[in-house]
Amino acid sequence: MFRRSLLTVLAAVMVLSLLTGCGGTAEPTEQVPAKTYRVALVISQLGDRSFLDSAARGIEMAKAEFPNIETKIIENQDVGEQQLAARAMAEEGYDLVITVGYGSADWTSEIAQEYPNAHFAIVDSTLLDAEGKELANGTGLTFREDEGSFTVGMAAAMLSKTGKIGYIGGMDVPLLRRFELGYIQGAKYVNPDIEVVSGWVGAFNDPTKGKELALTQYEEGVDIIFAAAGKSGEGVLAASAEKGLYSIGVDSDQCYIQPGFVIASMMKMVDRAVFDTIKALVAGNLTGGTRVYGLKEEAVGMCYLYGIDQEFINNGPDDMAKMLQDEVIPAVKAAAEKIKSGEMCVTDYVEVFPCDKPAQPGGMGK
Repeated sequence: MFRRSLLTVLAAVMVLSLLTGCGGTAEPTEQVPAKTYRVALVISQLGDRSFLDSAARGIEMAKAEFPNIETKIIENQDVGEQQLAARAMAEEGYDLVITVGYGSADWTSEIAQEYPNAHFAIVDSTLLDAEGKELANGTGLTFREDEGSFTVGMAAAMLSKTGKIGYIGGMDVPLLRRFELGYIQGAKYVNPDIEVVSGWVGAFNDPTKGKELALTQYEEGVDIIFAAAGKSGEGVLAASAEKGLYSIGVDSDQCYIQPGFVIASMMKMVDRAVFDTIKALVAGNLTGGTRVYGLKEEAVGMCYLYGIDQEFINNGPDDMAKMLQDEVIPAVKAAAEKIKSGEMCVTDYVEVFPCDKPAQPGGMGK
């Protein structure tokens, strides 16, 4: 009797084991919910269709990719209000606070040191302590604007019919001088005798002044202008359409703004840098230090390097569109590969990046 009962129990245990192994009656293992990360972008007024909008686009890209993040974008033109907002986000326990622009570096560094448990990132600068050391909870997102501007300088020189091209910057500051010098080097690499005329708006949000400067340059014989001026650059693009001449956009793809008159855009992929930072946060490997985005990282340069946009090819003059496709794009791609490989380099205005093999004037034809 005892033996029969024992066999019955053993048989029941075996059946239960088989059912459990096949997922029959066992309860599923309880899943641990993923941590929710909170990310804030503190920024000036959006709507420039250029630099600032690119940063916000990075937030939207991350929201679409990662279901376990909560995001907030706080816009304010007043710098003091931006500081208050960044501090408030850190106080509320946000995991990552992102600020934008070289002018925000000092106060972002100060707040980051007050809230060591939050991580801070800044576009276009680095976050440092009083001794000049990079913060452990601060990530700088910097770009090789000189390399990207070199590529559109080449395009302007190759497509110019007057041998005179222009550059209009937002503010006369070292960062925008980096754009200018890279552009000049790219143009001279194509044609050492080309003339480059420069002008400065004095603001990033004054398209009226941008247009006035552009019209003056066009009257002086310039036929292509590179606008690195934020919202002010929209005035340059408008002037090119008004005069029936040409312009080059910046930071985001801007060829659609004046189809057939904007030859190309110098992409500065702030959206990519913001997205990468949030991705690292979610993966648990976001660290302090500075990240550099250049041609090698495929994060700057003429839009056609990345298969972005066909507006000018579809809407520009046939002869220029053909030359752009057949000659300009291949030449720019070849130069970009030389820069990536280290065969040649672009001289950096602020001398952060060394250059021991600078591109030589007239070097494209050699």
